[in-house]
Formats: sequence, C-alpha cells, structure tokens
Amino acid sequence: MTPASSHPRDVLLDAQAATARLPVCDHYSGVEARMRKSLQLQQELTQEFGHCVVDVTLDCEDGAPVGEERAHAELVARLALAAAPGNRVAARVHTVDHPAFAQDVEIIAGQAGRRLCHLMLPKVESVDDVLRAERLLDAAGARELPLHALIESPAAVHRAFEIAAHPRIQSLSFGLMDFVSAHGGAIPASAMGAQGQFEHPLVVRAKLEIAAACHAHGKMPSHCVVTEFSDGAALQAAATRAAQEFGYTRMWSIHPAQIRPILAAFAPQADEVERAARILLAAAAAGWAPISDAGALHDRASYRYFWQVLERAHQTGQRLAPPVQAWFQGAATIAPAG
Repeated sequence: MTPASSHPRDVLLDAQAATARLPVCDHYSGVEARMRKSLQLQQELTQEFGHCVVDVTLDCEDGAPVGEERAHAELVARLALAAAPGNRVAARVHTVDHPAFAQDVEIIAGQAGRRLCHLMLPKVESVDDVLRAERLLDAAGARELPLHALIESPAAVHRAFEIAAHPRIQSLSFGLMDFVSAHGGAIPASAMGAQGQFEHPLVVRAKLEIAAACHAHGKMPSHCVVTEFSDGAALQAAATRAAQEFGYTRMWSIHPAQIRPILAAFAPQADEVERAARILLAAAAAGWAPISDAGALHDRASYRYFWQVLERAHQTGQRLAPPVQAWFQGAATIAPAG
C-alpha cells in the first residue's frame, strides 16, 4: 500500500495541467423540464460511476423566455440549491451587455453561489468582461466562485491568452456557431457541422488558439457543441478528434444521448491506463526515483504524464485497480461542487 505522503498529486503537483480537474462533459439545458431531467440523469450517472462525471449547466442565455428573465434566474437558483449533494451544477448567465446580466448574477450567485461549481459567461470579448462579472460576483457574496468564458468571435480568439490568464477563469469554451456567423458569410455553413468544423482553416485556427491559451495558463479547454445530436457516429468522431488532435480536455453536450459518447471519447485507452498504473505503482514503490519499465527509463517527467492519464480515467468513470483507486478516495481530483 502506497503511503499517503507519496501520493502522486503531492509529489507531482507542479505538473498538473490545469488548476482544477473538471468532468470532461459539460451538459447544457435551459427549459425547466429538461433542466430537471438533466439533474436527475446526473444523479443516476453519479450513482453508477461512484462520483460526478458530468457538469450540468442551467442556461439563462438561451433558456429564459423574453420578458421572464428574472423568473428564469430564480428558477435556476432554486434548481441549483435542490441538486443532489456532491453533484456539480453551474449556470450560464446572459451576455455582459444584456439588460438581464447583472440581475442574473445577483439572483443566481446571491442565492445559490455556495452551491454552484462555476458561472459561465457567454460572448466574452475581453478581460474587461471578466472583470465586470468578477465585481458583480464579489458584490453578491460569491468571491470564490470560478468563471468560465465562452469565446465566440475573432476578436475574442485574438485575446484568448489574455482572458485565460485571469486568475478567476477556470476554463475557456469555443462557441462555434456564433464564431462562424461573426464572419459575415466568409465562412460557409458547412463549417458548423460535425465534420466541417475540423476542416475550415479559420475555425481550426480558432480551436487551436483557445486550446493553446488554456494550456499556457493551466486552464481547461472545452470543445464546442455538435448539433447533429441524433447522429451518434458524428458526435463520437468529433469528440475523438477534439480530444486526440486539438488538445481539448472537456466538451459540451446539448442532448442526453451525447454524454456517454463524450465520456468514451475523452477516456484513455484501457492499455494506456494499465501501463500508467503499472509505472506509477512501481515509481511510488521506488520513492519516485527513476525506474525501468519494458526496457524504457521513466522519471518524474513521464510520471506526470501517466498521472494525468489516470486522472482522465477516473474522470471518465473507468474502473481502476484497487491500489490505484485508493489514490482517488477521500480527496477527488475533480473540483468539488461547493
């Protein structure tokens, strides 16, 4: 049994790729019936996997009926407060220039800030938008609540590194459809599809800039939606490319059927998990000194990588050998829900 003092998280802390290990799937819903079903599904998945494997983000921007923004924000706050303990619930508010923005933050953060895992800001254009949200959160008594930002325009992509550098920012997401629309017809509609979004150079560039900005500042890049929610193969292919080719460690879901394919796409392969477990257990037994495995030398540089493999396996609900699972008992690597 590995002593607690030699836990990989303690020994390799300087190499954590993100300030918080978030679930790889972020599921969005904004209509009351769907929000309730999403929270119920989240609880079922938590019971199945033994820990929370998906965030549920309750949506004001696309969910609030026009003229009923206050009532919708109050509903979001009530649902967040009623969510099962240990499950991660977030909220997406209106844009910073929307008349309901300050009201959203005041109601949702003021009433349920202690229960939320983060607040999503749509259409962030600059750090000034983040600073405005931060001031409102502080005024609402939610000084510790992290912010996620949705990057949806060419100008915002240009400022992605600056936005990611803000200490309150935990993750950046790419808003594909608004990004394409922001180009005034210069990018074809096909670039919003599950396949086309990985082919158009301007969209590809935006994806890579956002991922690079996040990794440069220890934040998690979250990939955009796939609107073809009834096409499981298209979703699986897009999620796999986002994870394996574009450096994304998290992805949006807009339909319950997308959650499990996203978990599968972002999960490491079974043989990679087995190798990571074997190497790290041997390293721990050697006091984290260099070891040899299958004729290859490993030291703390590679240990860090293999620890991240095991973290991803845990985040995606994979079964781990008991000695490895023990590393995840008591102090989860996924950020708590508040």
